[in-house]
Formats: sequence, structure tokens, C-alpha cells
Amino acid sequence: MKILVVTNLFHPDRGGGASVFSDMCYGLVERGHDVTVFSTYPYYPEWKNKSGAKPWRTTTETINGVRVVRFGMYIPTNPSKFIPRVMFELSFTLSLMRSLFYFCRYDAVMVYCPVLSSVLYGAIRRIFYREPMWLNVQDIPADAAAAAGISKNRFANRLSQIAQKFLFNRAVLWSSIAPKMIQRLSELRTRNQPIHLVPNFLNTSMAEVIAAHAPKLNRPVSQPIKLLYGGNIGKKQGLLEFCKQLSKSKLAFQFTIHGNGGEAPSLKQWVEASGDPRFRFGEFLDEAGFVHALFESDLFVITEKSGAGASFIPSKLIPCMATGTPVLCVCDPDGPLGTEVGQYGLGITSHWNELDDMLDRLNDLSHDPQRYGQLQHNAIERSEAYRRDPVIDFVERELTLLTRKK
Repeated sequence: MKILVVTNLFHPDRGGGASVFSDMCYGLVERGHDVTVFSTYPYYPEWKNKSGAKPWRTTTETINGVRVVRFGMYIPTNPSKFIPRVMFELSFTLSLMRSLFYFCRYDAVMVYCPVLSSVLYGAIRRIFYREPMWLNVQDIPADAAAAAGISKNRFANRLSQIAQKFLFNRAVLWSSIAPKMIQRLSELRTRNQPIHLVPNFLNTSMAEVIAAHAPKLNRPVSQPIKLLYGGNIGKKQGLLEFCKQLSKSKLAFQFTIHGNGGEAPSLKQWVEASGDPRFRFGEFLDEAGFVHALFESDLFVITEKSGAGASFIPSKLIPCMATGTPVLCVCDPDGPLGTEVGQYGLGITSHWNELDDMLDRLNDLSHDPQRYGQLQHNAIERSEAYRRDPVIDFVERELTLLTRKK
């Protein structure tokens, strides 16, 4: 098949699902398909053009057999602000529009949706070329923006919800990465499109790094307990608020934070100004560094602002499970993240208004090696559901059926 993938994140971007999107394309090429990716210059999670290319120049390269066409776009210095975020989204769509005049048709188009601009382009492209479009929803943008406080205007929130629903329904097939997200998507569907569960998976390079380490099972909790955060630091994580609450406790811990993103400077400044030796801040880690940090930590911290509901589930949860690292989640318990962690016993979950209770449970866990060992085993066992090949095999089969129906 001749497949077009549209995504704002692709290798060498790190975090935000970039490694999964890239590895999906590599896997389809391995199975003999012709894959082209329309993306932008590497910018994530630093939110700066890391390629050095001119903003509106188009470049083409081949990565592991995948033809990658990169379109310049506006990259805001503060992506947490509403107007810069709108400019970011629209600039990507406008830049992609140039490709409509390539007059190249594909058997199927798969659009990854962490951002709505990719979906807008896919919808416009469908008008021009009538290609079947598969929408893979990694993030429900309007929900996430409202929960994170990026958009505080009720009219703007309502308008984005309407636009999101309209654009999503231009696709003939949908998929998402968690049952709770599929439940939310079913509320937006107007044409009875199929919605498949296509979970993210442990990408090949990360799996190889993890396999090179000795198993972590049955290792006792450190004293003081070692907490780790690694990844994007934006509005929807609310990590600064969590740190401020955690700093008020007398718990013996060492919290190491490695990340970048729109809210990273504020968090770094707070860590330095607080003078609390229990907090450390470092740069975003590469895969090898991240895996090493996971093996050295007792729990991995994932925070998700209240109200995000079914908007997203962090891809970094997967390497946590694969390394046997339990998680400490502050989120809505009935959201995708809270449901996954609670249902499979992957760690400690807490709502934002129950942080005192969470700290008590964390203290109890630090003195309960049997309970901690069980969480490690649960994580390893659940990681089997996120293996790479079954997911790519399923996507290949569905793409084949999709192209036959067009």
C-alpha cells in the first residue's frame, strides 16, 4: 500500500508519542509498504526549531525507509498561551496546504491527533483527493486545552469543541489508545464510524535499551524513596502545583525531574528558589538515560490536571511498566490514566484534592516490601499488552480493509 501519515511529531522528536508514531511507520515499511510522512521540523519538547532550517522551507529526507517531508511552521516560545497556540496550529495547516499541489494520491491517509491542525489538513486533503482517512486520536485537543487552562474563554472553548467534532467526523475510521478515550470519542461520532482500540507500544529502540538491563523485580524501596519525573512539562501536567504540595510534607524522598516544555522554566526556577534539597531538576533525557533513571527510581510520577477526563494517556507509562517501575499518579481516577493504573495495580493513584492521603499511602508503601514487589510484578505483566508487533499487524490489516472499501 501507498500510505501517507500526517503528524506534528516524528523522529528525532522525543516524548509526546513521537517515538511511537515513528516506529509505526518503520514497522509498516518493514512489512513492505510505501510510507510517506508529512511532519514539521523537530521541535519537541523544547519548543524550538532544532534543525536550523528556515521557517517556511520544505525539506525531504529518508529515515529507516520512510520518506519524511518536513514543513516549516510557527513555534511559539510560550505554547501555554492561547493566541500563540492558535498561531502554532494554523501555521502547520497552512504550511501543509502546499502539499495539495504535489498531485500525489495515496491509498490511505493516517492522521495522528495530538493537535487539531493535522486533522484540519487531513479533512481538506480528503476534499481534494477523496482518500480514505484514518484518525488516530492520541489527545482530544479541545478537552485537553480547556482542562489545562490554555483556553479560558467559554466561547472559544465551545467553538473549539464544535470544530473538533466536525473535523473528526471527516475521517471514515477512528482509533484511540485507551477504552476511556474511545468512550469519549463515541460521544463525538455522527456517522457511526468504526472506533478501534490501538494502544501505543514500546518502540523498538526503547525495548532494546530495557532488555540490556538486569531485571528490577523484588528490589526493595530505597530510603529515602526515590521519585522520578521525565518528559514534557506543560500546562496539562500541573507538575509545579504537585511539587508545591509535596514540598509541604515531611516525607523523606528524593524527587528528580528531567524534562522540558512550556512550563519547564517556571518549575526549574521554583526548584532553585525553594532551597528544598529533596527536589532536583535536570534536562530532558535521551532513551538510554531515561531507562537508566527508571531502573534507579522507586516510583515514576505522572501528573494530569483535573478535568482532563478522557483527553489523553501518557505514552511514558509504557516504559515504566516494561522496567517494572510502579507509578505515582495524580489524576482523575476515572480517566484513562487512573483507570489503567487502578485496574491493573500499577501503583498509587490520587485525585488532586486527596494529596494528603496519597502521601500517607506513599509512606506506607516505602515500608512494605511485599506490596512494592507486587506492584513491580503487576507492571511487568501488564507491559505484555503493549508489545509492538501485534499492534502494527492489526493496523496493517485494517489499512488493507480500508483501501479495499474506498
